[in-house]
Amino acid sequence: MSKALPKRSENYSEWYNEIVRRADLAENSAVRGCMVIKPYGFAIWEKMQRALDDMFKATGHQNAYFPLFVPRSFLELEEEHAEGFAKECAVVTHYRLKANPDGKGLIVDPNAKLEEELIIRPTSETVIWNAYKGWIQSWRDLPILVNQWANVVRWEMRTRIFLRTAEFLWQEGHTAHATEQEAIEETETILRVYADFAENWMALPVVQGIKSANERFAGAVETYCIEGLMQDGKALQCGTSHFLGQNFSRSFDVKFVNKENQLEYPWATSWGVSTRLMGALIMAHSDDNGLVLPPKLAPIQVVIVPIHKSAEDLTTISEIVAPIVENLKAKGISVKYDDSDNQRSGWKFAEYELRGVPVRLGIGMRDVENGTIEVARRDTLTKESRPIDGITDHVSALLDEIQQNIYSKALKFREENTFNVDSWEEFTKQIEKGGFVMAHWDGTSETEEKIKEETKATIRCIPLNTIEEAGKCIYSGKDSAKRVVFARAY
Repeated sequence: MSKALPKRSENYSEWYNEIVRRADLAENSAVRGCMVIKPYGFAIWEKMQRALDDMFKATGHQNAYFPLFVPRSFLELEEEHAEGFAKECAVVTHYRLKANPDGKGLIVDPNAKLEEELIIRPTSETVIWNAYKGWIQSWRDLPILVNQWANVVRWEMRTRIFLRTAEFLWQEGHTAHATEQEAIEETETILRVYADFAENWMALPVVQGIKSANERFAGAVETYCIEGLMQDGKALQCGTSHFLGQNFSRSFDVKFVNKENQLEYPWATSWGVSTRLMGALIMAHSDDNGLVLPPKLAPIQVVIVPIHKSAEDLTTISEIVAPIVENLKAKGISVKYDDSDNQRSGWKFAEYELRGVPVRLGIGMRDVENGTIEVARRDTLTKESRPIDGITDHVSALLDEIQQNIYSKALKFREENTFNVDSWEEFTKQIEKGGFVMAHWDGTSETEEKIKEETKATIRCIPLNTIEEAGKCIYSGKDSAKRVVFARAY
């Protein structure tokens, strides 16, 4: 029997790393700070991709692909953007290696120096807006609603699988609009798409809001975000949608003739979510027994394990299980019948529990005689015996119930760990304990920076649904019109 997982309450970081490893989601690669996403982990990411891709296409977006390499001069055109990403850039300077004269390995060929250095994309605004210059001439060419699924590189010094890696997978939307209002509406539409996906697919309640100037995306006029609360009381930014104004169209001199026959710069947005969502999924729902997956994102929604002593018993059980498998598949439910003989049924129970399979069905010869089957739920770790007759409909309804229960549990956790505070003393005490801390802030970057320096807490967002409420800033004592969300974050 494998060693038990570390407990969340004792070592949350080790618990997270062990789930990633033992649930076979991903592993560190030979390249420092990069990860190998293993088939089971990638299957979850594929389900995320598929759901989000459908949502993007339903709102009129199309997929395209742009180069991995960004000329350095492109990045430098938008000053704030360049400054924001400069420290994370991986730079290509040469295009060839050659044999080392001393006969040992390869060296960079000094004669193969690039005329212009290339940046491995940390994000694609610049290379895409250079392309849009050739796509946009008239108001009839707008809007452009494009998304790309890609990898990006941000040279992180301190990394953790899924949460922060030097290379990660994501989608990045880049749109161009004829009017400011259209671009703002696009930004808000995508924010709602992200919140819908987080809550209805990931079963993760999120706060929708606007970032403070200090936390805003480099080169954006406004950054909208969704923020989730993890079980250790830390916040995780789960997605961002940026209103870019005309910053990039001006930088790349992209103009169009409007309906009044006048030249104008188009308005832009960009938005993205990444494999960081895999980290959110693990940290928001999993327990000391392993991964807990919402049924909508589980690669295997139902596993059926036979309990048998002989080959004849297995044959009998398999004949009963076969129509159950077919009926579940007919309902669009992903099901696995594990009749492999390399491990005992008890080991399989523990393994599928560790991997977060939402429903496990167990059937032995006694069940066959009684016309029953054991149904185990991963979310509550409860079991019950059910008649085989009608099991398909029961399991289908149970998956919906589990999806909702996982969300409700996460929502209850967030509600119990969201605190209003009105003084600096209260604030510093609560930040140490964790959770979303709702506090008044005077609106200045200076105050925000001082709070961060002294407590490591940041303003996660200014909630969109926040109520106007006069108060005093917890740090400066100056007037404030509403509370914002503070937390320590990943």
